[in-house]
Amino acid sequence: MAGICNKLFKLTISTNFCCLETTYKISLQVRNRQKNVPRLRFPLWYLKKERTLYPEKLTLENKEFIEEVVHDTFGPPAVLSGISTYKTTSPLKTQPVEKGVWTENSKRCGLITRKIGCYPMWDKNGKIIWSTLLQVIDNHVVKYTPPEEVDPPRKPKRFLKPNKYGVLLVGAESANPQLYTKEYCGLFTAAGLPPKKFLGKFNITPDAIIQPGTPLTACHYQPGDIVDVCGKTVDRGFQGVMKRWGFKGMPASHGVTKTHRRGGNIGGGGEKGRVWPGTKMPGHMGNKWRVLRGLKIWRINTKYNILYVQGLGVPGETNSLIYVHDTLLPLRKRKESPLYFPTFYPQLVDTPLPDDLYDSTVHPFDQPSITFA
Repeated sequence: MAGICNKLFKLTISTNFCCLETTYKISLQVRNRQKNVPRLRFPLWYLKKERTLYPEKLTLENKEFIEEVVHDTFGPPAVLSGISTYKTTSPLKTQPVEKGVWTENSKRCGLITRKIGCYPMWDKNGKIIWSTLLQVIDNHVVKYTPPEEVDPPRKPKRFLKPNKYGVLLVGAESANPQLYTKEYCGLFTAAGLPPKKFLGKFNITPDAIIQPGTPLTACHYQPGDIVDVCGKTVDRGFQGVMKRWGFKGMPASHGVTKTHRRGGNIGGGGEKGRVWPGTKMPGHMGNKWRVLRGLKIWRINTKYNILYVQGLGVPGETNSLIYVHDTLLPLRKRKESPLYFPTFYPQLVDTPLPDDLYDSTVHPFDQPSITFA
């Protein structure tokens, strides 16, 4: 009887003395657009992040003592550039690295930002410029892996060449270490940093190495730089061909019945005679990583670490993560050394920077637009 129940109802019945335990198995459909190719190997920093929270029955004095230890280790809590973090005053714990010299083949680190909205600006001729605001959220360099130690999971089968790029691990947005596992917090011990909520990997050349523990700000770039942004698009769910692919649809009247928003023929006769792979059909829309290349930085706010990037097409919802790095377009790549290489160091600047840095073609709002002779 138990075998029949297992085949028909997928029930698992186990009897132990007088205890009867029943387990039901339910299948739920999950709609997404992820690749079905399994990951060959996880990276070194792919560890269990969140720990299991349970009632520890700590007294008020114990909680205050734990918070005191956290503040003594990472510094007192503070709000820096509009982001809640810890005010670290300890020097960098790792050995200092030698500063490299920029070349045309140099590839430096990027930033992890958060999309916070859109904003209009005007150039000096009165033409409107729409921009997207990307805020750099408490970025720090966590770890550097030299090229000889980088072992990618997928390697080319032919023309195998030695790897020339190292890996720089960047963390964003400091968090309370009590919320994470011991293994995950151990990633930041060598750099002397509190655990970060988000991690990002950037491939760099050895001449663009940055010492672990160094903060990264919006001054990593300058107004006029061309960057590429990467983010996850807005999840639209299951959509038809008119919204997903922009089809015109069928006529609204004149004999059309029940096909107003349909896609029409998908596999004609003759030589075609089938549905070809890649045919535009209804399906899941959005929730995919997309890269937008060749965006110009019009303005930088140094007080709150905000980048004003060209256009309104930056992928992702508001408050979503956006990864920013130097553009890879061959005709818009950097031809000369950046102002700060490999990154911006505040201690090397004699005078403090202004709150807003503008491109030469943008009209600053704090200056008059019309002058009379």
